[in-house]
Amino acid sequence: MTRIAVIGAGVTGLTTAYELLDRGFEVTVFDRHRYAAMETSFANGGQLSASNAETWTQWGTVLKGLKWMLHADAPLLVNPRPTFHKFAWMAEFLSKIPTYKANTIETVRLAIAARTVLFEMAEREGIDFDLERRGILHFYSSAKDLKHARMVNGLLAQGGLERRELSPGEIHEVEPALHGDFVGGFLTESDSSGDIHKFTVGLAAACARRGADMRFGAEVGDVATVEGGVRIVTPLSSEVFDGVVVCAGTRSRAIAQGLGDRVNIYPVKGYSITVNLADQASQSAAPWVSLLDDRAKIVASRFGADRFRIAGTAEFNGANKDIRADRIQPLVEWCQKHFPGVSTEQVVPWAGLRPMTPSMLPRVGRGRAQGVFYNTGHGHLGWTLSAATARIVATSVASDLGAPVVPVQQAA
Repeated sequence: MTRIAVIGAGVTGLTTAYELLDRGFEVTVFDRHRYAAMETSFANGGQLSASNAETWTQWGTVLKGLKWMLHADAPLLVNPRPTFHKFAWMAEFLSKIPTYKANTIETVRLAIAARTVLFEMAEREGIDFDLERRGILHFYSSAKDLKHARMVNGLLAQGGLERRELSPGEIHEVEPALHGDFVGGFLTESDSSGDIHKFTVGLAAACARRGADMRFGAEVGDVATVEGGVRIVTPLSSEVFDGVVVCAGTRSRAIAQGLGDRVNIYPVKGYSITVNLADQASQSAAPWVSLLDDRAKIVASRFGADRFRIAGTAEFNGANKDIRADRIQPLVEWCQKHFPGVSTEQVVPWAGLRPMTPSMLPRVGRGRAQGVFYNTGHGHLGWTLSAATARIVATSVASDLGAPVVPVQQAA
């Protein structure tokens, strides 16, 4: 049987492993942590959001970054300390501005395709991940922001996404718990939300049941092409596989360099808080519809009766996962402003690194060497896009390495 190694047990790695199992491969998953989904797939905003597919490659993003550079609580924060990788990444980011519209449309198409695949996986394996299919509500507090949102809506429509513009009164009808004065909004009823960590852990268990060799606590040191395949070296083993799929998040860049490929990923830090809804008053005052505040760059999702996740911000500060109080506080204050009845006495902070490419599109498909593939660089949309890109890369692996294709509906 054809043996494939998958590096990374986050949502991209495990959706990839699952799709490879469907195609008859023998799959081994490597991850340096003791458990699945312990890095970027641990505590994100929870949104499965085709409506958030707009790429950041705009002059407006650049101007905001410059304006906010000296504000510690800004939604977008860039550490001005120079590093070659940061400046090279930003230079390439600027070069992608002309492709903003095309890349946004391509991203929304991927996001729509991913929904079906992800829901299929969860249904087949009985994975409970606090899924809420109530849509995602974007709200705006200025006419300028709403005007831009209408332009973006036209791009999303070209990608096949249906949305409904809301008046201020309709916003409060859709989510009565939301406090604030708004000029308008958009509701994407086909979007949804759920706990990425619960889904990914459930998928890891499903992959193990179906025969995948799950190598947790296995730090991958060297990855190199050799005669007959790809050698994966960890402290406890050195094995040759017929192929490898690199799904290693921000570490993918270094692994790719060793394989002769350029995968330009920069670690963009995001923060979240999980508000424990420990009393009935807080549970009643928290929203059920998932939300996106475009001006503050904050998203929010409800996970079951007793958890409320709030996430946002983007920080260009290298591979730094320190949790800064001045970056967490705006998330707490946002909750207090828009949901004053929710107690923020019990708040769990988190920070993770989004693996982001300058184009904002993931790197999916073949590398230069035979048997090398990538499914990485999803940025802030890994949860949203992973199931679609997993299917794409698994199909590419099967095409190149000739594994027998097992019909998905029979591969339980």
